[in-house]
Amino acid sequence: MQHINIHKAKTHLSALVEQAAKGEPFVIAKAGKPMVTVIPYSPLKKQQRVGFLKGQLRVPADFDRMGEEEIAQIFGCTP
Repeated sequence: MQHINIHKAKTHLSALVEQAAKGEPFVIAKAGKPMVTVIPYSPLKKQQRVGFLKGQLRVPADFDRMGEEEIAQIFGCTP
């Protein structure tokens, strides 16, 4: 992978961005120390939406109190 000095990167930014967009990533270095890698942009994969099981599950009305007694016993208190 090509390493570019930060000064050269500032001077030739447009050309370097075009290069990266075409699939040729490069590293920008400062005083010879690699700082960042410039890679082509790729959109995030579409994530599955929340609610894909809508209508297939039933949540009990007291779901927030389920196991309350057992949890209280574990911590030594009463509900």
